[in-house]
Amino acid sequence: MPNPKETDGEDLKLRELGFDPGAPAPEAVKKLHELRGKPGVSDIAIARALGEIADLAAAGMLAGMEAEATGALRREVRRSLFRLRQRGLEPSAPAARKPAPAREARGLEPGLTALLSPIDDEGVLVVWLLKARPQGGVFRLWGLVSETLGLMGVRTAAMTRRELRAEREELERRVGAKLVEADPRLADFILCEAYRNTPETRRSQVGNFLALRTEVTAAPPPVEFVHPVYAELASELGAEPSPELLGEPEIASFRFAPEELAPYVEEMSRARESLIVVSRAAQEERLLAVMERATGELLSGERANRLRRRLEHGGYYMLKTRRRKAAGWAAAAAARIRDGAELKQVPFFRALVRKELATLIAEDTGRREAEPHLIVTPAEAMRAQQEREARMRRQR
Repeated sequence: MPNPKETDGEDLKLRELGFDPGAPAPEAVKKLHELRGKPGVSDIAIARALGEIADLAAAGMLAGMEAEATGALRREVRRSLFRLRQRGLEPSAPAARKPAPAREARGLEPGLTALLSPIDDEGVLVVWLLKARPQGGVFRLWGLVSETLGLMGVRTAAMTRRELRAEREELERRVGAKLVEADPRLADFILCEAYRNTPETRRSQVGNFLALRTEVTAAPPPVEFVHPVYAELASELGAEPSPELLGEPEIASFRFAPEELAPYVEEMSRARESLIVVSRAAQEERLLAVMERATGELLSGERANRLRRRLEHGGYYMLKTRRRKAAGWAAAAAARIRDGAELKQVPFFRALVRKELATLIAEDTGRREAEPHLIVTPAEAMRAQQEREARMRRQR
């Protein structure tokens, strides 16, 4: 039985941090999302509080917690779910159901497994699709996938499990990160989508992928696939994706092409260097308008799809490496793109574009400071003239 004093103390801590059990259900659940993982906040207290919120969002969050809970936390989650079920609130099937084991992967043969690497700084990941061999060992389809270039390389090999372990350890040593076990349907889809996105001029360089794939599976290449991150993190999809997500390596390395950013950087530079005398507030308003327009225009079409895939795959990898909070932010951000939300109104996307613009501006400034000035802007000429006149006055 829980200690009543401990229980009261944990519940009081939630209230001290801003949780109001009397608030409207969506607000209360959102606040508990925000508090989860903060120092001094018990997951058991969060589960207990969710059990008192008569809302499907609370049931969904509890179902997500149940999938990874053990011991006392699992018991508290189940007690809260039971209380909500008594009130007619049943979590939706995707949130409550655990991911299907690899052997039950629909559309693929039994015995398939998969391993994925994280996405590196160049936007590249390694995909292994593995098939157990009747005579022992495994048959591996190995693919190198770029989010901008498509399928960069593919090959197959039969190997013993000892050889597979040795290659896995060597690859993990080289990339400095673990390969994680993944749904084989996801691995197959990543490879097939990458092949479709490979320019025709490059396909001859990566081999006959479709023929090599038949050595692992006879299933038709998938054209559409619902990423498992949405089911595994269903309870987090309604939360606001935090700009803190930009600190995670899987997302921090996402880049727009310099030529995509250049028009906005130039416009912001013109606003800063303008000879027209305006107030600081007016100048900042102009810069913010450029930033907002850049967010809306950059995060559209194929660029938005590329970012969505980065968030989906990155969130999946973070979930598999026990970083659920960040994974939830990534899944929530991906869902905003999937659902056609107004991205320029979401703080995470504004922070992403602001970071990218600031990086390019800093790089451009550094280059100009390091190189001789062959071209002087009007603003620079004015400042130089003012400095010369000031020196002359001091010398009189």
